[in-house]
Parts: sequence; C-alpha cells; structure tokens
Amino acid sequence: MFDTAIDAFLKAQADVRGASPHTVKAYAEDLRQFADYAMAQGKFTPAHAEPSLLRAYLNHLQSLGLARASRARKTAALRSFFNYLTMQGELAQSPATGLRTVKLDRRLPKFLRTDEIEKLLTSPAQNPLGLRDRALLEMLYASGMRAGELVILNIGDVDFEEAIVRVVGKGDKERVTLLGREALTALTTYLTAGRPTLVEHAKDAGALFVNRYGARLSDRGVRKLFDKYCEAASSTLKITPHVMRHTFATHLLNNGADLRLVQELLGHTSLATTQMYTHVTTERLQEVHRAAHPRARGVPDSD
Repeated sequence: MFDTAIDAFLKAQADVRGASPHTVKAYAEDLRQFADYAMAQGKFTPAHAEPSLLRAYLNHLQSLGLARASRARKTAALRSFFNYLTMQGELAQSPATGLRTVKLDRRLPKFLRTDEIEKLLTSPAQNPLGLRDRALLEMLYASGMRAGELVILNIGDVDFEEAIVRVVGKGDKERVTLLGREALTALTTYLTAGRPTLVEHAKDAGALFVNRYGARLSDRGVRKLFDKYCEAASSTLKITPHVMRHTFATHLLNNGADLRLVQELLGHTSLATTQMYTHVTTERLQEVHRAAHPRARGVPDSD
C-alpha cells in the first residue's frame, strides 16, 4: 500500500537524512496527493506506478493551473520517494527516472535595503519581549542562519569571547557563523535584562530564545514576530526570516565579501546555490566600475 511506503520514506527523511519538520510535511502532502491520484486510476501500490502514470499526474497538475514551482517540488518529491524504494529493494527500477525537470522562472532573492534593515532592528520596545526580539533580529542579520536553526540554539552554543555561534543546519551538519558588535550587545542585554524575567516562573532548559511563558520559542513564533515588525520596516516587502538570510548574503557581497566565505557562513553545500545572490550586486558593481574606470566615468545608467 502507498501509506506504508510513504510513512517509511518520511521516517527515513527525518531520522537518517535529518530533514526539517517543514520539509517532511511538504513531502507528506505531495506524496499523499499523488497516492490519491494513483489509486483513483486503479494503481494501489508503488509497484503499480509506471512512468506513464507519473507523467499523466504531472500533466494533470499542469492542467489545473498549478504553479511551476509547485510542480517542480512535487516532481522532486516523486523522484526522492521512488529512488528510496529502489534503494530499499522494494522496486527494481524507479519509474521517476525519466521525468523531465520543470523549468522555473528565475526569481531574484528579495532583500532589505540598509535603511529598511535599520528600521526593522530598532523597532522592538525596551521590555523583556522587545529585548528578545531585538537580539533575535540582530542575530539573524549578523549570522544569516535560518529560523529553524536559530530556535534550537542553547545559550551554550554562543561563544561571546570569540563572537561565534555553533549552528546545526540541514542534515545535522554543524558550522560556525559569526556575530558582530551590535548583535553581541543586543544578545547580552537580552540575556541579562530580558530572558530572566521571561523564564522566572518556568523550567529553564537553557534555550537561547524563549517565549512569554519561558518555553523555547518555536519556528512559528519567529514567523509571527516578523509579521509584527514587517510594516514598520518596509511598505513594499513582506519580511520573513528568509528575507533576513537573503539580506545578510547580499549585504556581505555588496561590501566585498568573498563568495566562498558567504557560502561557508550560509552552510551551502554547493557554491552554485550561493551564486544566486551575485546578480543582485550588479548595481554595486556598476557603481564601483563607474567610479574607478577612466573610460566609465560619466557614463549614464542603463535603461
């Protein structure tokens, strides 16, 4: 049955590959949708899923007007699922091998301007929750870590003398990222004047960021926090934790950071993933070129 195979696959993704709860949930939704379609066609087990069935399913999704990004994600889920079953010896060959990759429109990473990031970082109030929020925002901007990586941090993961944080990323891979002066100051203020009040009547397990009840702050809590401060920072851009990650990378590259350094700080396995940020620095490159090149001075901006 599909349910048994899907459950085994999801467990392997979480336990062995270290996939995040968000990723596992997305896999579950995508694969169960395919299973419903397959069973409606009289195919009740993964062994009955032929390449023609998978192609028909993806064509069906396209006919429904599903966005390219969604179809690409579902195609990737099918590949991973059937590759897993093949590796486990459940199938002789994956029916997803010949599936065509859905071409995506290249979208530029959204990021905040310097004035917008300044507004965001200075928005929180001077109370325990506000001190927490300021420290959290400063850390995300200073380090480029993901929200899911931030909420699992414990106090002991921060080395204040070296100004570094030990982060556990995707696949349980550990990396070291850096904190600047402003982030360290905000974090110290929160730990001395904010966090003690929040955990006063709660069992303190050492979580770095806690909610109003003293328990570890959740990924969902971080997203709600961003919704709260979004309007104060930008009237045109909905700010999410990942926008902060994009902003971190873009600002580093705009100010001359080496691409491989940014790759290490972001925890990207492939340099190609980090390169998506390089095109957003083109304006900065043009400014430097116009200012420094004898033949470029006075050249008007391109249309």
